[in-house]
Amino acid sequence: MKNLFKHISIILLCIALTMGFVGCTKGNTNTNESHNEQVTQKNYPVKITDSFGKEVTLEAEPMRIVSIAPSVTEMIYAIGAQDKLVGRTDYCDYPQEVKEIESIGTLRTPDIEKIVSLQPDLVITSTHFDDENGAKLEEAGIPVIGLYEEFDMNGVYTQFDTLGIALNKQEAATKVVEDMKARISEVQAKVEGLEAPSVYYVVGYGEYGDYSAPENTFVGQMIKLSGGKNIVPASDSWSYSLEALLEADPDIILVRNGEKDGFMATEGYNHLTAVKEGHVYEIDGNLLERQSNRNAEGVLVLAQIMHPEAFNK
Repeated sequence: MKNLFKHISIILLCIALTMGFVGCTKGNTNTNESHNEQVTQKNYPVKITDSFGKEVTLEAEPMRIVSIAPSVTEMIYAIGAQDKLVGRTDYCDYPQEVKEIESIGTLRTPDIEKIVSLQPDLVITSTHFDDENGAKLEEAGIPVIGLYEEFDMNGVYTQFDTLGIALNKQEAATKVVEDMKARISEVQAKVEGLEAPSVYYVVGYGEYGDYSAPENTFVGQMIKLSGGKNIVPASDSWSYSLEALLEADPDIILVRNGEKDGFMATEGYNHLTAVKEGHVYEIDGNLLERQSNRNAEGVLVLAQIMHPEAFNK
């Protein structure tokens, strides 16, 4: 009988220990679930005000996003949210691995049916995106926000902040902005007090007309941040003229990669002092025209062209 009671006692003890373990495990599971809910509630829903003043509420963290702009795509990679990217435009070519993502067409004529078929939680656009296409996506229940800055670098920082909030990548977005500010401040410290050369950035030239970024544009501000003086005055139009260019006769002419030889050989431009003296420089236009973290690199490259003496010490 004693042995029977002994066995029963051992069994009851094991059951008690097992139930206690299960209870602890269950308690831990509830704690994790509660923590996850708390994190979700802390971040979402969130109200986003995009670059065009439109307010969009995101009920949950977007896990599938489509980018309809190369600049947006670069920002997505910069904050480490590329695992969410399921669609991009034909022109999204940086970084290299983005080409593995399915294309939805061009900026101006994206394939709306294709976008819908990808089942995105969020579509992010920039300038040149048609409002009618945006309305079609919203009718399909897909939130759309636009990110763009027309005038200055602070707008790029704001875009990163907005993107970080939208994609639950605030910490990474803040780090990107801090790094950009630090790099640009370092460049400005090097060129401070140096004489600013006059600069002309070639957007278009030749038989189809002359175009350049005025000083009140985003590219215009980058030239200023780099220690240069843009010869194209503030304007609502990027249209310029060969006559005005010849009259200003800038110290430095900037062209996109691959355009230097053609520009220098074209009649009219070959009369410019910068052409005659070899002060025409090629630059990756994406560093200036696409708004992303690479703009900080663009400021550095511009400053090295304009003030090589400040970087050869």
